[in-house]
Amino acid sequence: MSNSAGMLYGGDEIGALVFDVGSQSLRVGYAQEDTPKAEIAAVVGVGTDANQVAEPMDVDKKPDTQNINTSTENTKYYVDTTVLHAARKGVEVQSYMKDGMIENWDLFEKVLDYTYSKCIQSDSEYHPVLMSESPWNTRTKREKLTELMFEKYNVPAFFLVKNAVLAAFANGRATALVVDSGATHTSAIPVHDGYVLSHSIVKSPLGGDYISMQCKQLLQGMDIEIIPSYLIGGKEQVKEKEKPKWTRKRNLPEVTTSWHDYMVKKVLQDYQQSVLQISEVPYDEKQVSSLPAYHYEFPNGYHQDFGSERFRIPEVLFDPSMALMGNTMLGAGHIVTTSVGMCDVDIRPALYSSVVITGGNSFIQGFPERLNRDLSVRIPASMRLKLISANGSSERRFGAWIGGSILASIGTFQQMWISSQEYEEAGKSQIDRKCP
Repeated sequence: MSNSAGMLYGGDEIGALVFDVGSQSLRVGYAQEDTPKAEIAAVVGVGTDANQVAEPMDVDKKPDTQNINTSTENTKYYVDTTVLHAARKGVEVQSYMKDGMIENWDLFEKVLDYTYSKCIQSDSEYHPVLMSESPWNTRTKREKLTELMFEKYNVPAFFLVKNAVLAAFANGRATALVVDSGATHTSAIPVHDGYVLSHSIVKSPLGGDYISMQCKQLLQGMDIEIIPSYLIGGKEQVKEKEKPKWTRKRNLPEVTTSWHDYMVKKVLQDYQQSVLQISEVPYDEKQVSSLPAYHYEFPNGYHQDFGSERFRIPEVLFDPSMALMGNTMLGAGHIVTTSVGMCDVDIRPALYSSVVITGGNSFIQGFPERLNRDLSVRIPASMRLKLISANGSSERRFGAWIGGSILASIGTFQQMWISSQEYEEAGKSQIDRKCP
């Protein structure tokens, strides 16, 4: 390894790994492949070992954090869908992400451990790692991550890239305006020649989680009970809008509120992915009522048609005045024009001609078409507008990951990695210099 300066990490015999860290999930896989090997929810179930459950859990419910991080001997961590979705007594669901950045490092490490042992099934010291980060990630967090990867995981080389840059690369662009609508927010991020123009980033807290919350309020207002499937032992067929007939599963453990809420959110996410649609022109009750309704059945057997409400809820992404909480936020079209307006006049045409759409929330049917319409109304007629939204769901959902997969396998990139030798010589502070 001593000859690391001249060594190419991306040779055939050794695969670089690409990690794309998001608020909803972590995507991981080998560079040069076209989709990630695994997608792991960005939450971890934290509970106590069943054999020793009597002691800490019987105390009059102290704040859960106390018996979570103090002793790891009898704390158990549940990572990934299969184990996370099984009902267990006293398991709290916690996210390690906050505002698109890693917040809880212990939980994040548990997920990385799981990734290497179960998904990659290989030791971390054999694979260089390219990781995505949010464009507003802080210097201390970047340094901490670098330290973690070299000190704990002994990676041979490491590199950090802003996820918007990767999403642009995935669509064959080095200059683009990336519109990323994810779980926690929707943002417009200008990328120029492979660098994020951080002074011109505009973001709004309207994302998939906000839409889920709106769905929940709508269904509660319609008196529709949201029963997650773990509670359901059996159900009978009923007529539309009839009260559901279902039986509760027997011998269920006492689950925590956070775990139950997580399972309810899964139902809401399925509802929003199946039912919601964004109308191509600004929402108008009369026009929308003439469009076909969508039939949806909930896990407990209740089913009905949804009409105008399926357009009304996601409309908030483009017209925040539809929301309840004051009209201080910007709609998606407005976010884009504001961001471009903060960039240098010379690069504006290049940005408008490469508007890249990415993020899971952009899958709501009609999102790209509506953004296209809103922008063509807002920008000067002389500007050429081109929206790039990959048709295949994996390309848009895993945009940043795919960009990382491409970047890590390009020959010219091989000289850019921070090698373990460089880390030993110069420490974690060089991450800011080598990965702008």
